[in-house]
Order: sequence, then C-alpha cells, then structure tokens
Amino acid sequence: MKVVAAYLLAKLSGNEKLSVADLKKILESVGAEIDQEKIDLFFSLIKDHDVTELIAVGREKMAALSSGGPAVAVAAGVGGGAAPAAAPAAAETKKKEEEKEESEDDGGMMSLFD
Repeated sequence: MKVVAAYLLAKLSGNEKLSVADLKKILESVGAEIDQEKIDLFFSLIKDHDVTELIAVGREKMAALSSGGPAVAVAAGVGGGAAPAAAPAAAETKKKEEEKEESEDDGGMMSLFD
C-alpha cells in the first residue's frame, strides 16, 4: 500500500515519468522500509496503464462490494412502528446499566480509603 501511496503522491506533484528511484526516494524520506520486489511488481502491473483509468476501474470494483449501507437504512425506515417502541426500552436498559456502573465505581473507590 505504501508503494501505491508514494506513487500517487509523486503523480499529484506533477511527475509524469516516475521511476523506481523516485519511489525509493519518497519512501526513504519518511523512513519507510523498502521492498524491492513489491516495487518491481507494482511497476510491472501498471506499466501500460493510465492512473486515472486504474482508479476508475478500482472505483467500479469497490461499488460492486457494497456493504448494503443504504439498503439497510431504507429497510429500517420501512418498518416504522418497531423503532420507536424499541427506543424507550433501549434507553431504560442504558439507564440501568449506568446506575449499576456508578454504584460499582463508588464502592470501589471508597474501599481504597478504608
């Protein structure tokens, strides 16, 4: 990941013709360990590709791996009546837990001074 990050930083700075030496210089400047095999592999994989195209393909793949966040929010909104009924019960449970924690803490602290 650090090789990719160094590469993208160099690209953002305007360096269009990056070399292995350029990446090594960036990694050395931050004290990162240099793994020559990973750098060579990275350059072999991207040699004939444009960075913006690679990022676009990566975004498409990440979109396919959706964790279902929006769908869950919609499903929760559809239920309607269940959420408000559960909210007071959850608040009561939380309040009881807090009271229990407070009473346990007080007893623990007082025993230090006995």
